[in-house]
Amino acid sequence: ALSRDKEGVLKLSQQGQIIEKPKDIIKDPYILEFLGLPELHQYSETELEAEIISKLEHFLLELGHGFTFVARQERITFDDKHFRIDLVFYNRILKCFVLIDLKIGELKHQDLGQMQMYVNYYDREMRLEDENKTIGIVLCQNKSDLVVEYTLPENNEQIFASKYKTVLPSKEDLIKLIS
Repeated sequence: ALSRDKEGVLKLSQQGQIIEKPKDIIKDPYILEFLGLPELHQYSETELEAEIISKLEHFLLELGHGFTFVARQERITFDDKHFRIDLVFYNRILKCFVLIDLKIGELKHQDLGQMQMYVNYYDREMRLEDENKTIGIVLCQNKSDLVVEYTLPENNEQIFASKYKTVLPSKEDLIKLIS
């Protein structure tokens, strides 16, 4: 009864989550409490990825409906330069690949550019004719919405930046969020 969109809540309760476009599967933030990482602990992207893989079932549940795991640290090569996509998933409902790049700390505009390259590669080299365009998610600890807005094109429906949290928000933070 706290939601201001009563009609939307009723529709959701009757039909479940409706997934029609890429934005429908994106969360912000993702809650990664199941990893057991302390909130202010210094850990690397490799350690974060290793924890996600070791608890893959929980991570798939946090991602949402229709996700299947495809690859970890998938290498792509251009002109003898190697790049690695942290995590590759496929969403059966949207019929598309979902690439995830993990970033420790603040999101940089270069991170979005790197993800754009990965998405372009997948769309041009991996995607089949009957599949939809690839989605890229940069998971970061912090982000500026303005950096995201001005780095990505206005009609963007493929690249997303989402925060992650390693602990659930406190009761006070949740109350502030819904107020």
